[in-house]
Amino acid sequence: MTEYHVGRLIDHVHLRVTDLERSARFYEAVLRALDPAIVVQRGKDWVAADELFLSDDGPATPMHFAFQAEDHEAVRRFHVAGLAAGGTDNGAPGARSYHPGYFAAYVLDPDGYNVEAVCHGPVTRSAPSVVLTPVVRP
Repeated sequence: MTEYHVGRLIDHVHLRVTDLERSARFYEAVLRALDPAIVVQRGKDWVAADELFLSDDGPATPMHFAFQAEDHEAVRRFHVAGLAAGGTDNGAPGARSYHPGYFAAYVLDPDGYNVEAVCHGPVTRSAPSVVLTPVVRP
């Protein structure tokens, strides 16, 4: 039986929206339709649910996503590799003020999307990944 491991690569997807309340209503509705127990968190100028993060803090790059990095060195390697592969620097590796331990780097990909690698500092994961095993029905 084949197993699929998910939840190890993408740390978060950040959508910059034009109307935070309108977008929050939309995403909360569709996410709750998929899973009524989903937790939607709200801040003054953001909304988050699992790996999805919404804000209305500017149109600099309408969407960005972040890869999970195991440590600071992985963040640095990501930045060097992204620049060497044709990306444009959008934030050198370093500590960020999002929360204690947040260490990230940003590179614009060839289409201008903001790609991030982030290490959240020393953490304990509840599981290395989510394992999906297809159920074979007769």
